[in-house]
Amino acid sequence: MSRIAIIGATGNVGSRLTHEALRRGHTVTALARDTSKLEKREGLDARDVDALALDALADAIAGHDAVFSATRFSSVPENAIVGAVKRAGVERLLVVGGAGSLYLAPGQRLLDAPGFPDAYRAEATAGAAFLDALRRDRELNWTFVSPSAEFVSGPRTQRFRTGVDELLVDANGRSWISFDDFAIAFLDELERGAHIKQRFTVGY
Repeated sequence: MSRIAIIGATGNVGSRLTHEALRRGHTVTALARDTSKLEKREGLDARDVDALALDALADAIAGHDAVFSATRFSSVPENAIVGAVKRAGVERLLVVGGAGSLYLAPGQRLLDAPGFPDAYRAEATAGAAFLDALRRDRELNWTFVSPSAEFVSGPRTQRFRTGVDELLVDANGRSWISFDDFAIAFLDELERGAHIKQRFTVGY
């Protein structure tokens, strides 16, 4: 079993990652600005840490086997996460990505498509920049996991598909994945290491 530090552990995705990791018997250090709403559970250590405080974050994640980042890209830039992970000496980083950098067709990213919502553009652009920075990195064993276009609360079906760089769409033309099924795919990646130094995507 692994010792995992989860940055952004109280959010919609981070809380599911925490639950799935604990369900599988891993030990989790849950990191967020305010972890008071997290229930006490066996194997869980909750710590209040600001992801932008480099020294504090590095201290909190030191000694872990892997770090999960589930923060907003527009609020926490790549150098804040990667800088802390490297300072802490952790080699494995898995990032909750975005769908905006996935491709609809060769050369056309979702975020560049006509009609892409302006409300999501800043976050999607920052997420694409985060991925580009990881692809230039030569030290970390990173994985960037992109959800489908709709990333929502929903059932834990344990039935989903994975892809690489293209947006996944189901038989009804919908691109979506639930937080809980995404968490399953994310923990599968930690345990199997099928996409080291790669991005992959999850959808129905």
